Amino acid sequence: MKTLMLGNAAVARGLYEAGCQVASSYPGTPSTEITQSISEYDEIYSEWATNEKVAMEVAFGASLAGKRSFTGMKHVGLNVAADPLFTLSYTGVNAGMVIAVADDPGMHSSQNEQDSRHYARAAKLPMLEPADSSECLQFAKIAYELSEKYDTPVLIRMCTRIAHSQSIVELSERKEQPTKEYVKNAPKYVMMPGFARARHPILESRMRDLVDMAEETPLNRVEMGGTEIGVVTSGTAYQYVKEAFGDSVSVLKLGMVHPLPEKLIIDFASKVKKLVVVEELDSIIEDHCKKIGLAVTGKDIFPLEGEFSQNLVAEKLGAPDIQKPQLEEAVPQRPPVMCAGCSHRGLFYTLSKLKATVLGDIGCYTLGSTPPLSAMDSTICMGASISSLHGFARAGGKNCVCVVGDSTFIHMGVGGLIDIAYNGSDSTVIILDNSTTGMTGHQDNPTTGYNIKGEPAGKIDLEALCEAIGIKRVRVVDPYDLKACEEAVKEEMAASGPSVIIARRPCALLKTTKTKPPLTVDKEKCTGCKICMRLGCPAISIKDKKADINQTLCVGCDLCSQLCKFGAFVKTAREG
Repeated sequence: MKTLMLGNAAVARGLYEAGCQVASSYPGTPSTEITQSISEYDEIYSEWATNEKVAMEVAFGASLAGKRSFTGMKHVGLNVAADPLFTLSYTGVNAGMVIAVADDPGMHSSQNEQDSRHYARAAKLPMLEPADSSECLQFAKIAYELSEKYDTPVLIRMCTRIAHSQSIVELSERKEQPTKEYVKNAPKYVMMPGFARARHPILESRMRDLVDMAEETPLNRVEMGGTEIGVVTSGTAYQYVKEAFGDSVSVLKLGMVHPLPEKLIIDFASKVKKLVVVEELDSIIEDHCKKIGLAVTGKDIFPLEGEFSQNLVAEKLGAPDIQKPQLEEAVPQRPPVMCAGCSHRGLFYTLSKLKATVLGDIGCYTLGSTPPLSAMDSTICMGASISSLHGFARAGGKNCVCVVGDSTFIHMGVGGLIDIAYNGSDSTVIILDNSTTGMTGHQDNPTTGYNIKGEPAGKIDLEALCEAIGIKRVRVVDPYDLKACEEAVKEEMAASGPSVIIARRPCALLKTTKTKPPLTVDKEKCTGCKICMRLGCPAISIKDKKADINQTLCVGCDLCSQLCKFGAFVKTAREG
C-alpha cells in the first residue's frame, strides 16, 4: 500500500517493519515525531528517557540483550550522547542498533547548526542520509542490516526539511526478528584499556570493509544527464539540485555519507567536465573529494551557514530558466513570543521588574529573552543555566537567578543543582514547572506522572528531590500571582546559601488545562498608559490609543488586571 507520510513517521515505519523492539529517545525538534510515531506501534516498547545519553545506553542494553533497538535525538542531543557513542563504536552490537540524529540547518528551533556528519567521522560509524520519506523508510530497514552485518551502531542523518515534509512511501508488513542470544564476552563489551586496545584494530578493519561496501552499494547512485556539470550531493541538497537542474546535469547522489566511496567518485568525475559538491553546512564531501585528488567546486561558491534552496543552487550554478516564486506583497515580520496565558510570563515580568540577571536555559521559556520582557542574559545548552549560576555567584555576581524548565531540569539540571548544594553558593534556581515538555510539542516527562503512551507512570516530586539533594530553602509559587512571585524572588535572592523556587502552573495549551473566560477592556477606565504592554502578551494590543484584548487568544490569566491601577480589565462570561 502506498501513502503520504512525514519523513519522521516514515523512519518510524521503517523501524517497525524491520522488527525493532525497543526505542528510547529524548524529544528534540526536528527529531521528536520519530519516537512519537513509534509509540503508536504496540509491538515496539517505546519511552521518553531523561536525556539522550540515557536513551542511547538504554538502546545499547536492548541490543546487548538481543533485541533490535533505536534511539533518536536532535543534533545537539548527540552532544549529550557522545560519551557512549564513541565507545559503542568499539564494542559493536549484538542485535541491530540504529541512531537517528536530526540536524537543523537554518536553526529553526536550535541554538546552533552543527553538522552531525562530523560525529560519524570522529566516532568512525556508518551514516546514512535519506532524501525523501520513501528513503527514510527504506534506509531505516537497511540500517539494521548494516548494523548486524558489520557489528556496529548505524547513524541515520535527518534534517528539518526531510523530517517535516511528506512524500509517498510504500508500506510492507512487519518482519519479526528472533531474539539474538546474549553471550558473555568481556573482551568485546568491557572497555577497560587492555580490551579497548584490542578492539580498535577491529574498528579500523570494519571501516575499510565499509569503504569497499560504499563503492558498490545502491545507497549511492549515479544519475547521468548533461556532462558539463557533475554534482556530488546528498539529502535535501539533492532535491534542490534536481529541482533546479532536472536532468541537465549529472548527479552522484550519496545515500551513505560516511564512509564515502573513492573509486565511485573518481569514476563519476571522469565523466563530467566540471565537478561540483552541493552540501549544506560543512565541507565534508568536498574535503573528501580534494583528499582523493579531485579538482572540485564547493564552498568557494556555496555558504557554510544556513539552509540551501533550489533558488540558491540555481543562482550559484547558473541554472537556466529557473522559476523563482515571488510573493506579491512582503510578508510581515512575526517575531516569536510566549503564548497568551503562558505560565512563565508572570515570573519573567517579575524578574524584568527587579532588573535581575537571569541565566536561562533551553525551552519555550527562552522567549523570555525577547522584548518587552528581555528577562534573560544567557542561553547555552540543556541545564547550563544552573551550573552557570553557580559560577556567576562564585565570581561575585549579585542579584542573579537562573530559570530552567521541569523537563530540562530532569534532563541535565539535577547535576548542576547538586553542585550548588555541595559547594554552597548563594544561588537561587527557579524551576519553571509547566507540567509538560512544551517546546517540542507537549511530551510527558518524569515530572508529569505519565509515560509516552499517556499511561500512569512514576512521578518525580520536585520539592522532595531538591530537598534530598541538600537544598534547605524550597518554595512553590503560582506565576499567575505577581505579588507572590515578587515576594519569593526578593526573599530568596537576599537569603544566604542555595535556594529553589518552583514556579508551578500547567501550560495554557495543554488539553487538561482549564482556562478562564477572556477579559475585556473598559474603554472608559483605560487611560492608555500601556503598562499592560510590558507583559508582552499577544492577546493585548493598542487600538485607538486604548488597550484592546483579542477574545480568541485570551485565556483569562488575569496578569494584566494585576498591573492595571485603573481597573480597566474586566472579567466576562464566555459566550456559548
